[in-house]
Amino acid sequence: MKVIVGLGNPGKKYEITKHNVGFWAVDQLSDKWGIPFQKEKWNSEVAEGVVNGEKVYLLKPLTYMNLSGEAVGAAIRFLKIPIEDLLVIFDDMDIPLGQLRLRQKGGSGGHNGIKSLIQHLGTEQFNRIKIGIDRPPARMSVVDYVLAPFSELDHSLAADAAIASANAAEEWLKNDFLIAMNKYNGAILRP
Repeated sequence: MKVIVGLGNPGKKYEITKHNVGFWAVDQLSDKWGIPFQKEKWNSEVAEGVVNGEKVYLLKPLTYMNLSGEAVGAAIRFLKIPIEDLLVIFDDMDIPLGQLRLRQKGGSGGHNGIKSLIQHLGTEQFNRIKIGIDRPPARMSVVDYVLAPFSELDHSLAADAAIASANAAEEWLKNDFLIAMNKYNGAILRP
C-alpha cells in the first residue's frame, strides 16, 4: 500500500497559486490512473484505487498548507503503513522553476507544510518530490509570492514540472524510489 500526498491549500482562491503545485501533481495521477477524488477522510480529499497491483491512496490535505501534518499523520496512523510507503510532493523556492529534486529525508528548509509533517510524523525520513518555483523577486514577501499565480510562461513550466513529478511518483510505484531519484533528480524542464 502506498500513500502519495500533494501539498497545497484547498479552495478556488488558491487553485492556480505557486503553493499548490503539489495538488497539481496528484491531480495528474488521479486523471492518469482513473481514480477520482471522491471522498473526504483524514481531513483530506482522497482518491483510492489499485495501480500496478498496488493499493494507492492520493491525498490533498484540507487543513491548509501550514497544518498539512495533521491530515497526513492521521492517514498514516489509520492505514498503519511504514513511512517508506509515503511520498510527499510540494513546492520549493530554493529550486529553479522547472526543476525537480527527489529526496528520501531532510529538514523542512523553511517550508511550513513540511515542518508540520515532520512534527506529526515524528521523522524527517520520508520520500519527497520538490517542484521548483524559484525565489520571490526583491522586496516581495514569501507569503505574497507563494500565494500568487504564475505568469503565463511560468505556469506552463510549472504544469510540466507537475506532470514530471507525477511520472516520478509512478516510477517509484513500479520500481523503487532510488530508481526514480536517478531518473528524475534535477530534471530541468526549462527550454
